Amino acid sequence: MKHPDNELPALVLFRSDLRLSDNRALAAAAAAGGPILAVYIHDAAEAKRGGASLWWRHYSLKRLAEDLARQGIPLILRAGDGAAIAEELIAHGTCGVFWNRRYSPDAIAADSHLKATLRARGILAKSFEGHLLHEPSLMKTGAGGAYKVYTPFRNALMRGPEPRSPVDAPASLKPCIGDIASVPLDTLIPLPQTPDWAGGLRDNWTPGEAGAQKALDDFLESTISGYATRRDIPGIVGTSRLSPHLAHGEITPYQILDALAQAKPDNDSATFRNEIIWREFCYHLLFHYPDLVKTNYNPAFNTFPWHDDPAGLRAWQRGQTGYPIVDAGMRELWHTGWMHNRVRMIVASFLTKHLLIDWRAGEAWFNDTLVDADPASNPASWQWVAGSGADAAPYFRIFNPVLQSRKFDPLGHYLRQWLPELANMPDKHIHSPWEASAQVLRHAGVTLGKTWPHPIVDHTFARNRALEAWQEIR
Repeated sequence: MKHPDNELPALVLFRSDLRLSDNRALAAAAAAGGPILAVYIHDAAEAKRGGASLWWRHYSLKRLAEDLARQGIPLILRAGDGAAIAEELIAHGTCGVFWNRRYSPDAIAADSHLKATLRARGILAKSFEGHLLHEPSLMKTGAGGAYKVYTPFRNALMRGPEPRSPVDAPASLKPCIGDIASVPLDTLIPLPQTPDWAGGLRDNWTPGEAGAQKALDDFLESTISGYATRRDIPGIVGTSRLSPHLAHGEITPYQILDALAQAKPDNDSATFRNEIIWREFCYHLLFHYPDLVKTNYNPAFNTFPWHDDPAGLRAWQRGQTGYPIVDAGMRELWHTGWMHNRVRMIVASFLTKHLLIDWRAGEAWFNDTLVDADPASNPASWQWVAGSGADAAPYFRIFNPVLQSRKFDPLGHYLRQWLPELANMPDKHIHSPWEASAQVLRHAGVTLGKTWPHPIVDHTFARNRALEAWQEIR
């Protein structure tokens, strides 16, 4: 890698920020005026992603490489320790190393090591915000501690300064001269081959910055109208579907809130803004409680009598519990890598309270199958539903899956989309086929125990059992 002495290259590290716009690290490096060396490092923190998230990451990197190539910049792909790779790449000189901050515990440790290594050598090392609206280390309660309840956290964030404006993508970038070794993308993050389980993912998503901007535009042009109520209805397109784009850094919360501010302020916009702030709260919890993914936030749950039930877990994972709303959600997840948020709560409640299976088993399954798997939102939300988390739903709040189904999918549109076995069931009985008469089942072509499973647990029995288990730890 050769360069004039007055044009030392700037090393820009991409990880969970796979975009050119509102990328403060890239903007700062470009402002230095020299060549740009763009590098993605697949370190231990990024390698923890599950299968669906890695599928997304593959295509997001492909799009990022294409966007950079249009400005003559190759994207260098590497795997391993970030500090060691950075030292290798800057051996011939650099004006600095620039990156955007990450907030999972292992990512924080890796980036702290990187910064210390570079500064010990007298090399400029600068990190920037972009992944979150707030810095978890700086936002504190009046007593100087971390927030443990969502509403005070939201109010504190809302009292703060308005979010900064997004930063434009650099108009032009200077490439480095010379060939630099790069790992092929198919080697770095292989795509599924045999079996190729990603067909449904390909059909439903467009990873990349352009896909993120289109999803935001579509949401603001149509879906946001009525969002406050329509977001709970799984049978329609009533949510933003921005979560995987946020999880991979193809768009920032600053860009979303800036676009939202230009729309008409109303209850729908306020409701969606609260969803963005919930994500902030989850990262606040993770920063201050780094073991959130594997340890109960509420230590009282350390003695909770979870059940070891491999058969029940498999039935839940495969969408074979016999409860239509639960099974529809789990099949949507397997096919698309995503699940409607209302249904996420229902299936999580069913696993932890109907089956008494440890929330960590559900969190692990979601981490592997969700394209928007997130190190903060995933465990924080699971613990919220299970009752073990911060500001958690009371453990005795146990969703009745039949009532939830009737309330949020009254005509069975969502159920029929994902459960073809029940397509001919009448609206009245599709939510609980076991309550239908033999004649109704026969006319619908449904045979309990054959074409549709019996419920693996009775709701009343499961509810009483869960409440008894909860009483044990009170």
